[in-house]
Amino acid sequence: QEVFCRHGGTLRDGEKVLRIEPGAMVTVTTTAGVYKAPRLIITAGAWTGAFVEQLGLRLPLQPLRIDVCYWREKQPGSASLGSVSPCFLTLGLSQAPHGIYGLPSIEYPGLMKVCHHHGSPTDPEKRDQTPSSAPRPDIAILSSFISSYLPGLETQPAVMETCLYTNTPDEDFILDRHPKFSNIIIGAGFSGHGFKLAPVVGKLLCELSLGEEPSYNMAHFAITRFPGVLGAAL
Repeated sequence: QEVFCRHGGTLRDGEKVLRIEPGAMVTVTTTAGVYKAPRLIITAGAWTGAFVEQLGLRLPLQPLRIDVCYWREKQPGSASLGSVSPCFLTLGLSQAPHGIYGLPSIEYPGLMKVCHHHGSPTDPEKRDQTPSSAPRPDIAILSSFISSYLPGLETQPAVMETCLYTNTPDEDFILDRHPKFSNIIIGAGFSGHGFKLAPVVGKLLCELSLGEEPSYNMAHFAITRFPGVLGAAL
């Protein structure tokens, strides 16, 4: 964000978008004002589906509520970045069909991040309204995994947070122009993988917005790969 501002960008935080109106100049109405621009890039995460519906487009986006868990080391320092503790991704376990990943103790000293790469369907407006007594099957999966494979960690999470994934049916991204309004570009459906690829995603969205030939083959990310979306849009 600092680099963006140094290059002339402006950040407007805390404004809820109320309406997007297409046209030669796209109009975006928020709780704080009205903005007009010749091009618009929509990267609204789990809220993208609702935004593009008002533009006549129905994308198969499913927000998921993910439990993000941190587990305490039994021996302090054993899972720190300077130790032999690896980053890992475990696939193919019968008890965790969507995979489990782990990162060394970086974000919270003495706590290793181990998470199930899956979650429960949710409304992004209600992501934090789940009762604390509600069943958390992912926690049980992780506790069992840690008991079997990571004996250096306590088997109950010390810190639990939540995040949102926005999954597409094939778990590939959507990076494309609106099929009817070519000056509206959509980046969505990152399926839990978007953050680590942000630089190249930003470059591609910029190229699409400027009408340039993208640097990479974009066929995997086209809106039209999903049936039924164009009928609503055209």
